[in-house]
Amino acid sequence: MPMRYDSEHKQKTRERVLDAAAGAIRASGPERVGVAGIMAEAGLTHGGFYAHFDSKDDLVTAAVGHMFEQARARFVRETEGRDARTGLRAYVDFYLSKKHRDSRDSGCPIPALSSDLPRLTEETRAIYADGVQRLVARLTAMLGELGRAEAEGEARSLVAELVGALALARVEPDAKRSDAILAASKRHLVRRFGLEARA
Repeated sequence: MPMRYDSEHKQKTRERVLDAAAGAIRASGPERVGVAGIMAEAGLTHGGFYAHFDSKDDLVTAAVGHMFEQARARFVRETEGRDARTGLRAYVDFYLSKKHRDSRDSGCPIPALSSDLPRLTEETRAIYADGVQRLVARLTAMLGELGRAEAEGEARSLVAELVGALALARVEPDAKRSDAILAASKRHLVRRFGLEARA
């Protein structure tokens, strides 16, 4: 008699596959990853794939959503229990850190996926756009608490600078110049939004 697994087991297995897919897609891009490799990374057989996903496109879409959920959880960890100013400073410090720059397989999905978007399905692009908008909304709320009159516009500008600085730092082959990109952007943002440490 075949073994039956409960829905919780199936969900945990799906999460393992999504974790493996998210890491592989961030590191190599969706076009360069294969279902067999992702299943092996998750410790599962290729044959079990279709119990969880209809196709590779279905997996990629789910993995992109999973990446943004991971990013949301990281945002919460950085900002929870802090006022808007210290929470925003903590998030900027994390985002423009050397550790985040070097964590290509676990960092923010926005810079990791932006160049791949035109080749992804409409559904996947919609998931990506929704993830970006949710980050903008979280930052808008924080900037609103800081009394910024153009909170949403500034939140979009903030995301653009964070993503752009991280992307540029990642492609810069000289380590010192890469570090300088992160440091300069962080200084600018801290000054722009009044996030300096208080005595």
